[in-house]
Amino acid sequence: MKVCIVGAGAVGGLIGARLAAHTDSDVSAIARGATLEALNAHGWRLRQGDELFSGKARASSDAGELGPQDLVVVAVKAPAMATIAAQIGPLLKPDTVVLPAMNGVPWWFSQGLPAVGDQPLQSVDPGGAIASAIPLRHVIGCVVHLSAATVEPGIVQHRNGMGLIVGEPDGSASARLETLHALLAKAGFDVTSSTAIRHDIWYKLWGNMTMNPVSAITGATGDRMLDDPLVRGFCSAVMREASAIGARIGCVIDQDPEARHAITRELGAFKTSMLVDVERGKPIELDAIVTAVHELGGRTGIATPNIDALLGLTRLFARTRGLLPG
Repeated sequence: MKVCIVGAGAVGGLIGARLAAHTDSDVSAIARGATLEALNAHGWRLRQGDELFSGKARASSDAGELGPQDLVVVAVKAPAMATIAAQIGPLLKPDTVVLPAMNGVPWWFSQGLPAVGDQPLQSVDPGGAIASAIPLRHVIGCVVHLSAATVEPGIVQHRNGMGLIVGEPDGSASARLETLHALLAKAGFDVTSSTAIRHDIWYKLWGNMTMNPVSAITGATGDRMLDDPLVRGFCSAVMREASAIGARIGCVIDQDPEARHAITRELGAFKTSMLVDVERGKPIELDAIVTAVHELGGRTGIATPNIDALLGLTRLFARTRGLLPG
């Protein structure tokens, strides 16, 4: 199988390295700068515990050099997705599977949801450019439950978890989903095939759509946010609004916010990915994590005063620091 990793950072690098080391796939990458040089010079490299996994890699900044693929794993930050979509065409053939291993609400999420309509979500796909470049027929949805970091260009350090949930947007048990499941399992991932991938996406988002932006604004770790009763109460209010939206679009959350907070508390004094991006001066994934939820609230007629406040404050914070376009 020909596999291309678009975005060979922490998550993409982990997936690419495991596939290269443990399957017979031809695993290439779209990369730039020092990461591109490292992949071509040394191949895929992944540290897990005391082990270093490696595998052959062919990397390029030009999709045309790599040609059509059987599987394209997109593991970029959401703000980069529009640029990537415009360049990805040469990787796609009629039966290519595109697996977005990304945070938040993906560009394809609203397609086929009667309560929302087929119009693209402007928050994550303005004008529908991404959906036009990557039609829904290519997509298998994905939820990532693992953590990794890039310790230097081309070397990924696994931290914890190996979970991947994958599923067809229409919930079907397709042959291509079975093939993908088997490939990822062979590479060592804890894979779950889902018949309700939108719900899985929404549930993960429901748990992190507050922790991420609140930490970005305050600089606080997860334990400190949950230890403050006013902050925890605000986060719960945001989650109740998101839960109401979920019920309207068929993604019912059968859990109360306090139960979810208890799960988050087990992670201890962790830094969210959005806080790490702020500390590194990188664009934050606010639109995919919060703005999209705000937009879905408007489309479904759900009042979202607390989501509005969270979005407004975080957006202003990010724009004054040059971490969000517009």
